[in-house]
Amino acid sequence: MGAGDTGRRVLVIFPGALGDLICFAPALRELVRRYGDYRVELMARSELARFAVGRLGVAAAHSLDRAEVGGLFVGAVPPATRQFFGAFAAVHSFFAAGDPGFRAALSAVAREAHFYPFRPPGEGHMAEAYLGLVGGGMDAEPGVVLLAEDRAAASAVVTRMGGREPGLLLLPGSGSRAKNWPVENFIALAEMFAARDPLAVLGPAEEDLGPRLRESRVAVVRGLELGTVAALAARVGVFVGNDSGVSHLAAAAGARGVVLFGPTDPARWRPRGAVRVMRREPLAALTPAEVAAAVGGGAEG
Repeated sequence: MGAGDTGRRVLVIFPGALGDLICFAPALRELVRRYGDYRVELMARSELARFAVGRLGVAAAHSLDRAEVGGLFVGAVPPATRQFFGAFAAVHSFFAAGDPGFRAALSAVAREAHFYPFRPPGEGHMAEAYLGLVGGGMDAEPGVVLLAEDRAAASAVVTRMGGREPGLLLLPGSGSRAKNWPVENFIALAEMFAARDPLAVLGPAEEDLGPRLRESRVAVVRGLELGTVAALAARVGVFVGNDSGVSHLAAAAGARGVVLFGPTDPARWRPRGAVRVMRREPLAALTPAEVAAAVGGGAEG
């Protein structure tokens, strides 16, 4: 089915970060299931939309920053905006649902428009909350389909690191410094598990941690695509990470993990999967020895 088949395309608009998207994945899969042979496409942050293609069930990606979106916030909707959104049989928006002008504009140009709050009210895990919004079933486990290119890229990372398979993945960053276990604790943990050749994965927000980790002789990789990180986590099989999107990603890829929580409620936000949550406030009070005991099997000394 081509992208120009305007009768059988569905657009889902989702504005969240990586952790949000992984929690949203079951709801997204439910929409894909419900629309059967329709082509379901995702509009999100550029990197996340691209990642979702094939891995979370969607067929195509669109950036939330594209110009046609801005056309929904002006008085007279431009023709390009009408043409873009009018090409879909239905649009499901978790973006700007509380903006009356946006709702009116999208409703006017879309054949069928559905609106949902980006942050669902109530209690319980966010994955279940999102699934409930779309009237979904019982499967709230996130799950990421790894592509052949993801596995190949993960193999290339291991080759670049000298060919030794890491036995522990360290994820020392997050989108908020308040949620970060001190980097010196990750370094101490790496020393305890030195025999496992631990590997630290850094994203753009953690670039400043690289020098400190390398000075302590902790192997570091950075700048990886999200699919590569997921495949690497699945390959290594065990990770320790902060309350972060990448911890959600690693767990969704099937890795067993210990995830460290401080101010955030894990009942609402914990990664789903084979994950043990350790929570302490202040987070720095959680010791490397405690985390090493939770990881188990292989810490030296």
